[in-house]
Amino acid sequence: MYPTLSPEKRARLLDGLVIPAHPLLLTEGRALDERRQRALARYYLAAGAGGLAVGVHTTQFALHDDPEMYARVLTIAKEVVARERPEALLIAGVSGSLAQAVREAELARRLGYDLALVIPNGVPNCDPERHLMRLKAVGEVIPLFGFYLQPAVGGCSFGFDYWREVAAIPNVYAIKVAAFNRYFTLDVVRAVGLSERYREIALYTGNDDNIIVDLLTPYPVKRETETVVLHFVGGLLGQWAVWTKTAVRMLDKIKKARSSGQIPLGWLKRNAELTEINGALFDVHHAFRGSIAGIHEALRRDGLADGLWFLDPEEGLSPGQAEAIERIYLTYPEWRDDAFIRDHLKRWLDD
Repeated sequence: MYPTLSPEKRARLLDGLVIPAHPLLLTEGRALDERRQRALARYYLAAGAGGLAVGVHTTQFALHDDPEMYARVLTIAKEVVARERPEALLIAGVSGSLAQAVREAELARRLGYDLALVIPNGVPNCDPERHLMRLKAVGEVIPLFGFYLQPAVGGCSFGFDYWREVAAIPNVYAIKVAAFNRYFTLDVVRAVGLSERYREIALYTGNDDNIIVDLLTPYPVKRETETVVLHFVGGLLGQWAVWTKTAVRMLDKIKKARSSGQIPLGWLKRNAELTEINGALFDVHHAFRGSIAGIHEALRRDGLADGLWFLDPEEGLSPGQAEAIERIYLTYPEWRDDAFIRDHLKRWLDD
């Protein structure tokens, strides 16, 4: 028997949410900075995020090597949600071998998390059958948020047949597509559209290089007797770990534009701007090596992070990345949450 998600939360997931991929904030001594970790969660919820994804790529995969810190990070996010926005969804990234992933899923379930996002590692050679086995085992513990992670940061290029199998799992309620590839993205869309569960599975963009176009595009899928049109209803994104209030306003406007059937050309301009911003933050010119550091640098500039400290001491900004981030800060101030953060940061840190 697969555990299920409540009808209320399923409806919210299908309607479309901004879900930041929650970073991990450390002290200079590489201990968990609980005060700032808590403040960051409070920022996301105050900005209007509909959920938090914790223990995912942006939280640093090395977190899963420290079970005590992993549990504490999940607990902090749960405590903040319970206090401030109980209706927000909580997604736990689970990782490693089948046994480890199940243990982490059991912890997430005990803490009250709604879904698990199973990180595609811990299985050698990207074996699709073993990945499916692990996914189904986690699904027996907690509902699932499927995850297509791009190979450049440790993912696997699974094709259409794999995603048909994923869509058939009874408690997969959403799939995050972070393939960073149009063709691979369409594999997932078509697999969901041809599934008997296509009305039950929410598509979420993780394609930080194409966020707005993903959200605006209608995706037709021809079934035997009909053509169904799918949309990416929201996003679970590392990019949305910064400037989250702006992202919430943007998604609301995109939903209205999509429902009207009239898509102003200005959205294409906005998509180009956001892709350029993401290129600097995610360090695309060094194969995404500085993607986590870039997000932390933006949080540091905004006052939410105290410094650039990571579990891996070799992690950091790539050569020229700080200058690239400075350029997008000067070029695109309207994308940021400066006033909102400035007005509330002290309370988030001290209450």
